[in-house]
Amino acid sequence: MVQVKDRVGSLIEKACLIGILLLCGVVGFASDTVGSAPHQARVKDIASIEGIRDNQLVGYGIVVGLAGTGDSQQTSFPTQTLAATLLRMGVSVPASSIRVQNLAAVFVSATLPPFARPGTKLDVTASSAGDARSLEGGLLLMTPLYGADGKIYAQAQGPLVVGGYSVNVNGNVKQLNHPNTARIPFGAMVEKGVPLDLEGRNRFSLLLNDADFRSAEAMAQAINHELGRAAARVLDSRRIDLTVAGGEEIPALLAQVESIEVPVFPRAKVIVNERTGTVVIGGTVVLQPVSILHGGLAVNVVSDFLVSQPNAFSSGGTTQVTQQTRVSAQDKPVNRIELKQGATVDDLVRSLQTIGASARDVISILQAMKSAGALEAEIEVL
Repeated sequence: MVQVKDRVGSLIEKACLIGILLLCGVVGFASDTVGSAPHQARVKDIASIEGIRDNQLVGYGIVVGLAGTGDSQQTSFPTQTLAATLLRMGVSVPASSIRVQNLAAVFVSATLPPFARPGTKLDVTASSAGDARSLEGGLLLMTPLYGADGKIYAQAQGPLVVGGYSVNVNGNVKQLNHPNTARIPFGAMVEKGVPLDLEGRNRFSLLLNDADFRSAEAMAQAINHELGRAAARVLDSRRIDLTVAGGEEIPALLAQVESIEVPVFPRAKVIVNERTGTVVIGGTVVLQPVSILHGGLAVNVVSDFLVSQPNAFSSGGTTQVTQQTRVSAQDKPVNRIELKQGATVDDLVRSLQTIGASARDVISILQAMKSAGALEAEIEVL
């Protein structure tokens, strides 16, 4: 239960007050110095250059050399892959006659960075596609890695590094972490790069990671001030247009722009993960005066199964199973939290910890505060 107290504030000491927001009878500070104070960040940390990006690669291959922890016979495609591989090597073996448990089918993924050239080595990740118990000790055979256009950009091969293990003896299983996923450091070699020529270009676009008109305008002003000319122009809340002057070295220009520190005005956000009960409250979240009453109702339903048997030497009786159900309800006492004018997120967290609120309770309280207008932030549910 959430109640918002109506309070009317008066002006005191203009030097201490930036602004007063009167919303639904609730007086609260909503100036930039309180709710959205900027912080400095480099351009390279909050934005990217359009066209200079990573590319995802994926491939399918087989891992050999496993100690009996590979795919079972119920998974048919690893044996089919092995038969096709042997056929390319001049060995003709029907897939139905292959009986091995030392191999596993895997999907291999990697990231192709910008400006990668043939010969550049990449880290790859291999994940089991079948029912293999562990990839420990395996060797990935040569696997082509494809881009979104279906073309081969890299080849992967090498021994796997597993960050866990799984031991199965007589039905007893001991497992640590996830042994079905492994990495191969520098396990792929680029065969074909993605061409990106910077020479001759006279215009670039900077893309903000988080769209915001004020941050975009502040970035454009900082770039123009640093370069001493009107080189940057805001196109929308995410895109800033950057022009290249005649005879200017493009790599040097981009390096200078990326190192510029600009003020950033992040959005006030509360991130909620209801599956894990995780709540992350940003530092720019503004709280209004509010009174919170929080209680709980616990209902337990317990069913017992009893066996009723006839007495000894009795005739006509049968054994019956009867079910007895008990229902109990417990209404927890109401806990009260009062946040006064100027309360911070730290005050809210401390108050919730004092009443022993669980992560689920905190999520419900935050959602109720948002509905009541006492939480000036965007709630994002993961």
